[in-house]
Amino acid sequence: MSSVKPQTEQVPELWIMGVAPDQGRDEIIRDYLAAAGYQTRLAAVDQIGTERPLGIVLDISPHSLDGWGLLLQIKSNPACRNIPVLPVFLSEKGKVGGVFPVAGFFTLPLDDHHLSERLAVYGLTEEVETWDLQALVVSRSGEEKLSKLLEAVGFEVVKGYTGKEALALVSLHPKYLAFSNLMLPDMSAFELLEKFRLFPYSHNMPVFVLLKDELKEGEKKAMSREIAHLVSKKQLTQEEFLKYLRNRA
Repeated sequence: MSSVKPQTEQVPELWIMGVAPDQGRDEIIRDYLAAAGYQTRLAAVDQIGTERPLGIVLDISPHSLDGWGLLLQIKSNPACRNIPVLPVFLSEKGKVGGVFPVAGFFTLPLDDHHLSERLAVYGLTEEVETWDLQALVVSRSGEEKLSKLLEAVGFEVVKGYTGKEALALVSLHPKYLAFSNLMLPDMSAFELLEKFRLFPYSHNMPVFVLLKDELKEGEKKAMSREIAHLVSKKQLTQEEFLKYLRNRA
């Protein structure tokens, strides 16, 4: 009686980017991901043309290989902009110091069709005809194009021009989702995300980050320093890190 070989189960693969090979900085996070059943590899953006990962774990620390530049490359390219990206802070020795689980990224100037499509895919437009839902837009400029698009979909748009103003708004009334420029006059979108998690009304609110179409080297370094101020002084445990991954599933 001939035996039939079982089919090899396809293991979900996550790509790790922004980390130089042969330095060992990827070992801890790869061990964490392996414990959750993920296969991982160090990868480059140009590999996306032939293969497609389940998601990308991207180092945006000062020790990264141009993490911010990679983020912009990924999110400005229609071929790969829909791949989920989880920004993380890896120390010089690879310890996981912080995780920033934003709902997604969009590049400016906005692609109207892409934004509408993604909101529908995320299931964020299903209830706008049934309920009065508010969308928070946090930007020094007000982002008129984005605001009009959200209103056309059915959201009531509420604007905050600084991070502090946005925090005051979510403390008073729940918002269904939020968009924020990467850099605000008083804080970064990542700091704002951390503070949103402290408020009952905004703890689970999806937050999308708006990226400029170009980031200068000085801006990248400033953002990396800003992120460094937010991370915990101790290493996140495997369990603490995997909570963020499960939330994104």
